[in-house]
Amino acid sequence: MPTSTTSHTESLSFAEAFELINPHLYTVEERIRAQAKSFDPAVEGYIAYICGAGGKRLRPALALLSAGATGKITPSHVDLAVILELIHIATLVHDDIIDGADLRRDQPSANAKWGNSISVLLGDVLFAHALKLSTNFSNSDICRRIADAAAEVCSGEIIQTQRRFDLKLTTADYYRIIEMKTAALFTAACELGAFISEASPAIIGSLKTFGTKLGVAYQIYDDILDLAGNEEETGKTLGTDLQKGKFTLPVLLMLQSGKDVNALRDMLLQDGPTAPSALAAILQDAGTIENAKAIARRFIGEATAQLDGIQNNRYSRGLQSIPRHLLGLLNGL
Repeated sequence: MPTSTTSHTESLSFAEAFELINPHLYTVEERIRAQAKSFDPAVEGYIAYICGAGGKRLRPALALLSAGATGKITPSHVDLAVILELIHIATLVHDDIIDGADLRRDQPSANAKWGNSISVLLGDVLFAHALKLSTNFSNSDICRRIADAAAEVCSGEIIQTQRRFDLKLTTADYYRIIEMKTAALFTAACELGAFISEASPAIIGSLKTFGTKLGVAYQIYDDILDLAGNEEETGKTLGTDLQKGKFTLPVLLMLQSGKDVNALRDMLLQDGPTAPSALAAILQDAGTIENAKAIARRFIGEATAQLDGIQNNRYSRGLQSIPRHLLGLLNGL
């Protein structure tokens, strides 16, 4: 496969990248919304609600762009995109229960609407449904890899929950957790998009690493957003990490720096809620939010570098637009 580095003049914007795959994304969206009809009528309405809430559809986009960058987009790639997004939706349902979040995508979360008991089961049944769909691939390795990614996501959430309010959590622990709980689906989308296209092992490996690095950077950005973002702009409940004892990168960097550690520990472990804005102000003054941004930028750069050996076409340039867009969001915080 020929290789080249995409020049700046040939670059696509984030919006142009999504426009490039829009017909396929439209099919993915229709199929996601249609999944509700696969369930018992008593369950159908719940599934329709959580699958109809929309979203960025970033994981499907990564799968489709990786497909186009290494061949052509086929029905199997669309199947992959649908399955990965269903798994992602299931994880969001469970995340909102764990975090006690009331808002998701500008509407009440499933747990706010129906309570935790139904919401846990909704996430479970959607996981099971997605894995059932994955058995339709003729190559069992694809099904196995999807199942591995789903297990990684859940395992990452378990480890994060185990380590709540743990002042001994290290940045290495944090990276391990987010590689599992967030980057696993990014990785699977890019890796399997190329695998289904029958790309070379080297290209599959590059896209796999791209997905992992991008997923880590994305989660660091999201964790900074939880401290410094605006609920009206994000459409989701913020400040839940702090309230639930999830110590994210800006907090860990300050704990390791030794700056005002005692005051920070008191704030993190105090009884009753701590305002995210109060913690954000301390972290901002200490410079650890900026340090976390710098680390995210490093991961973005490492992700982008993985695309240097990918064939130069519109889809590979579309892939390049995603870390570039994330960098813009990060710089805007």
